[in-house]
Amino acid sequence: MGKFHQKPITFVGEVSINVLDLNKAILFYQEIIGLQVLKKTDRKAVLTTDGKTPLLTLEQPADVIPKEGRTTGLYHFALLLPTRADLSIFLRHLLQTKYPFGAADHEVSEALYITDPDGNGIEVYSDRPSADWRWAGGEVEMGTDPLDGNDLLRESDGEWSKLPAGTLMGHIHLHVADLRETEEFYMQGLGYAVVNRYAGALFTSTGGYHHHIGLNTWNGVGAPAPKGNSVGLNWYTLVYADEEARNKVTEQLEGIGAVVTEKEGFFAVTDPSGNEIHLVV
Repeated sequence: MGKFHQKPITFVGEVSINVLDLNKAILFYQEIIGLQVLKKTDRKAVLTTDGKTPLLTLEQPADVIPKEGRTTGLYHFALLLPTRADLSIFLRHLLQTKYPFGAADHEVSEALYITDPDGNGIEVYSDRPSADWRWAGGEVEMGTDPLDGNDLLRESDGEWSKLPAGTLMGHIHLHVADLRETEEFYMQGLGYAVVNRYAGALFTSTGGYHHHIGLNTWNGVGAPAPKGNSVGLNWYTLVYADEEARNKVTEQLEGIGAVVTEKEGFFAVTDPSGNEIHLVV
């Protein structure tokens, strides 16, 4: 699992989202998702699974507003569990808590889908062995088939307590306004490769993963960006192998006209749909 989420591959490291009520959100992410608080202030909490690596940051702006409909931004972020047995345990946990969820078999992975109380989308999944993924013409075969929940439950009879320490931010899936502009930005700018094309969507990765970043126009071509104080995505990080790799990408981004801003410890850029990306080493 981990080989697609470690250097020199460029992968999604952390996601930051806005929520309406920080304390209520923390309770949900602890009791339903199984994350732990790493750091907390009055309006911000950093969550982890291993006690040291930030995976998800929750923020409550002073003037926060509910999630806006039909905009660009977060479709879902996806937490990748170490094993299928871990997903089996998590499924049993959801059934026991009776929290509503969806499910799908994507051929390359098995996934459970949840929406947090503020409308932020979450996927919790486990990958099938990469040797079993089917590739044709440079694209990986993915589908959206019914999940065999009974078979998944038979994988483990373990009891749920929290997400395992080896959980990663497996990928992020975003609403965008225009696929042509988006493809140019992510391919020519960030250096990602398209590994699957679907109706109104692109799936992209580095290093031969089935996807680190999904991009779709399902909220409508030309959808506007949400307000900065809206529930939803603040930013996400892309983790680079070293300064040289990151500098190469910043040059590529500037070469297509993107504005890259240097901040303390990272570079920031915004995609054509208003999704903010932090480039980190």
